[in-house]
Amino acid sequence: MFIRHCSLFATLVLTLSVASVAPAAPQLPALVPQPAHLAIPEAASAFTLTADTAIVVVDSAFTREAEFAAKELRLVTGLPLPVVQEGEGGIRFERSTEALPREGYTLTVSETAVTIAASDPAGAFYGYQTVRQLLPPQVYAKRLQEGIVWEMPACTIADAPRLAWRGLMVDDVRHFIGGDGIRQMIDVMAAHKMNTLHWHLTDDQGWRIEIRKYPELITKGAIRDNSAKPRDRWRPDGKPYGPYFYTQAEIRAIVAYAAERHITIVPEIEMPGHALALLSAFPELSCTGGPFKPRWLWGVEPDILCAGNDAVFPFMKDILDEVMLLFPSKFIHLGGDEAPKDRWNVCEKCQKRIQEKGLRNSHHLQTWFIQQFADYLEANDRHLIGWDEILEGGLPSGAAVMSWRGMKGGIAAAKMGHPVVMAPNDFCYLDYGQGIENDPYEYNIANVPLRKVYTMNPTDGIPEMMHRYIIGVQGNLWSEYIWDAADQQWKAWPRAAAIAEIGWTPQDKRQWKTFAEAMERDYQRLKVLGINAAPADLTP
Repeated sequence: MFIRHCSLFATLVLTLSVASVAPAAPQLPALVPQPAHLAIPEAASAFTLTADTAIVVVDSAFTREAEFAAKELRLVTGLPLPVVQEGEGGIRFERSTEALPREGYTLTVSETAVTIAASDPAGAFYGYQTVRQLLPPQVYAKRLQEGIVWEMPACTIADAPRLAWRGLMVDDVRHFIGGDGIRQMIDVMAAHKMNTLHWHLTDDQGWRIEIRKYPELITKGAIRDNSAKPRDRWRPDGKPYGPYFYTQAEIRAIVAYAAERHITIVPEIEMPGHALALLSAFPELSCTGGPFKPRWLWGVEPDILCAGNDAVFPFMKDILDEVMLLFPSKFIHLGGDEAPKDRWNVCEKCQKRIQEKGLRNSHHLQTWFIQQFADYLEANDRHLIGWDEILEGGLPSGAAVMSWRGMKGGIAAAKMGHPVVMAPNDFCYLDYGQGIENDPYEYNIANVPLRKVYTMNPTDGIPEMMHRYIIGVQGNLWSEYIWDAADQQWKAWPRAAAIAEIGWTPQDKRQWKTFAEAMERDYQRLKVLGINAAPADLTP
């Protein structure tokens, strides 16, 4: 569709085919993710930032993106780079004359000007991210870099993402990363055109978000007696962990930081399972009445929210009210995974609920339970997304599915006409091993090296007419085996760069050889960004 609506593509494809056979043609820029279409002139030339370069905002809709670019580039180059509304040359932010897809852009670099054209601010932002990748890697530093020639090669690019949701999930519960670590992850995600941070904030092992109506969630749920020992998960380490949590002010600041970089933060508030930290503060919301403590063992907890208790529903809606005030995202993740039915199967209240509602069993009770909150979110102009277990008793109406147990749940949901984010554990679980010899970090089971991640195609096994329901792809960083930000980065990068390319680049344009060659340069960018990236086999 993008090719039909953007006449520039035909010119680019022709130019690229000519350039590819010209012996003197310069090497293609090392871009991650690869753009949809890229052409370089036969005669090598470049644009150089100088003291005379200005940032020209031709369309005022892109003022914020232009000022963001100027601020970043001034810091590292030391150049004045004034933001102006008119003038020739410079780095130009213009509205495209073509009807580009959402987040799409065109970029033209010549000796005299760099022109970013887009139909929306996100597209302008991603055009600028490509400009940064065309510049020397030192441009990613957070301080002045002296003695660098800030030059980028001439080229023409027409680009747009394949999928709308290009995400990473970070688990702040099992081990707490903190605001600085989250912001650093946001920075490197933005540099790779990823646009969704799925923030896992509640679980059996802790409650990490301040809810002002229920302060006990923090005082009793944000600290645990022990954690599992490194490399010995069945033994406690004897060290109290916490209290660790984010205040609402801290969350608002992080959400704003992400939004400035066109990243949406989708919060996850687990229900009905993975709720032991909540039940430690409010045991009356369980089937048994407790008492409870946040779990120190990793794994699945049998005590979950009682679906037969009427008090559960207004309580959880109160929590969602505060969550929705903090997070403007259209989707709110409500978990729905790994909710054992042991307690429900013997709970008088739950069994009574099953009878009253004419449900078949406890799996259908979970569907009914989740539907109450799906409806509540819809009434507030939000949408529920949950793990693929929400399919088991019948998929709640209006719900989106995040498929983690392979792709089969996502395929089933797509065939039912529901939005799907593919995050299969055999490709996208970044807490799994990387195949690194003598790796100093601890991992969960299995082995998912970079090359395997790259082979994933989110629409495999799905009829083409249903591809529109696959809205995204996501890498997941569960933190049972992630202890701090450096550990998280080691597991995320460079594998998250492969996920970024899966979500952005057209499937027929993706090639391991091109990606591996570009990653050689991307490692330099990651280093300058301060990212503790793991080594990987980049053999073509």
